[in-house]
Amino acid sequence: MNKSIRLFMLTAAALALVSSVGCSKLRARDQLNKGVTAYKNAKYEEAIDHFQQAVSLDPKLLNAKMYLATAFAQQYIPGADTPENNQMATQAIEQYQRVLDAPNSVRDQRVNAAKGVAYLYLNMKKFDDAKKYYRLASDADPNDPEPYYSVGVIDWTACYQPRMEERAKLGLKPEENLNPKNKDQKKACDELKVKNAPAISEGIESLNKAIELRPDYDDAMAYMNLMYREKADVECDDLAARAEDLKTADGWVDKTMATKKAKAEKQPTPGGITMDQPK
Repeated sequence: MNKSIRLFMLTAAALALVSSVGCSKLRARDQLNKGVTAYKNAKYEEAIDHFQQAVSLDPKLLNAKMYLATAFAQQYIPGADTPENNQMATQAIEQYQRVLDAPNSVRDQRVNAAKGVAYLYLNMKKFDDAKKYYRLASDADPNDPEPYYSVGVIDWTACYQPRMEERAKLGLKPEENLNPKNKDQKKACDELKVKNAPAISEGIESLNKAIELRPDYDDAMAYMNLMYREKADVECDDLAARAEDLKTADGWVDKTMATKKAKAEKQPTPGGITMDQPK
């Protein structure tokens, strides 16, 4: 009799636990839905509260963590270097990272989480961290051209800024190249070439990959033009190579314009008919 009572009590306790877990999951989804509604209405603080409750009720509900990260990121203001603003970015990154670390995350969640972290680091000017997470996104989905494009943009930014600073110190006009016959300009050119060569090489490779995956990626083509101009300006001792790089850059300008024009021609007319529609 005692065994039967104990078995009954254990069964009842197990059923109560299952019921409690199921109830928590239902409440978590209710909080998630309320959070989504608040988020869509731009009530981000209210949305964050609902998403936090959803995560607390069901830690495995990754959509809640994704929305929570996005709500934090939405309140981050790029360029505003204040403790409160940086904390928003940190909290968003923490939630995205939890999605990346979750064993039950799916590919799209990992890709979007990695891109979310990368974008925040990019705006915080933490370029190496941004590239790390864009590469994680590429690892999760090798056929997505956007992370390759983003790495290329970061590499160009990392090259352009120090080069322009050096040019400003030397009093060069925008259209002037570094002159290897000028002692000071030659020194600056040599130093920049050593510093920027890895990023130039990686940037060109990444942008080529983006265009390979998306042949009409006109934004990537535009940055290929810019990257080859970076390469040209640090061709300190090889003016023929500089001329060739500038020719290549001009070629990418032409490709960019042609691609943009082709895209515009394919856009629906007011009547809804595209220019290349079969007749």
